[in-house]
Amino acid sequence: MKIAIAQLNPIIGDLEGNAQQILDAANVAAIAGMRLLLTPELSLCGYPPRDLLMQSDFITRMSQTLEDLAQKIP
Repeated sequence: MKIAIAQLNPIIGDLEGNAQQILDAANVAAIAGMRLLLTPELSLCGYPPRDLLMQSDFITRMSQTLEDLAQKIP
């Protein structure tokens, strides 16, 4: 199994931008024949999310963004 490691620089709270970074890395990895992509901890929401995790609308948006991302990843 070929594994790729994505070195990303996620922005705290930028779910759409961070998801795009992950998707771009996944596409590059897929083209290179990789079967698994590892991303940094909390790469979707950015690190550290701190008080954002206390906002229910942020959690909802994060869940929806993750579902959308899962549908797009090759």
